Amino acid sequence: MPTVGELSAGYENFMFAPRRGPDTCQVCFNFTRGFARCYACAHGHQELDVVAPISYSVAGEQLHHVLAQYKRVDGEIGRRLRMELAAVLWRHLERHERCAARGAGTDEFSLVTTVPSSDQDRDERQPLKEVVGEIIGPTRERYERLLRRSDRDVVPHTYDARKYDATRRLSGEAVLLIDDTWTTGANAQSAAAALKSAGAGAIAAVVIGRHLNRDWHENDDRLCGIRRPFDWTRCALCG
Repeated sequence: MPTVGELSAGYENFMFAPRRGPDTCQVCFNFTRGFARCYACAHGHQELDVVAPISYSVAGEQLHHVLAQYKRVDGEIGRRLRMELAAVLWRHLERHERCAARGAGTDEFSLVTTVPSSDQDRDERQPLKEVVGEIIGPTRERYERLLRRSDRDVVPHTYDARKYDATRRLSGEAVLLIDDTWTTGANAQSAAAALKSAGAGAIAAVVIGRHLNRDWHENDDRLCGIRRPFDWTRCALCG
């Protein structure tokens, strides 16, 4: 059986580590042109206490394809992709979950959950629940399905506090919320709103890939300036 290090090692050459900076969104680490927040974060609802992307996910490139395919492909290929992404999350959380806790203003996360799919039918088959709740050592004992897609009609790809329903009441517990991809953050922020309405305390979102388009403004130059290979010892919050 391959180790976590062996399963994740192949990703080091196509992952891009987000870092804080003057031309980087303070919330989601999107590239900006001198602004403290990107457009989506400046004009959207901020329910999360901190956002920690593991890597940039560049449209049309390798991590982007893996994050799309692991949910759609069955059989041996799908199983391998899920195990590799689980290893990426596992390796990151072992080193940096405490960074997310510190960023959210808490000592630790007593609960771990995932952002549901915005589509009810797809959510029942969302493999991220299996990755976080069954495969990953640092999260499996704390994982609970705390959210489900609501029956309400909401505008796709937008923030809506009614998009998800909590499965139970909470009593101030800090929650680690995990998602695979962040584009505008609408789903993760909607999920955080539902958790806080249910009584959650601090909430941090760890996402595998922060989506970027390489050909947007100076993104290509910014990506080319990121040191390679990927450094597992530093994260977006502690780097």
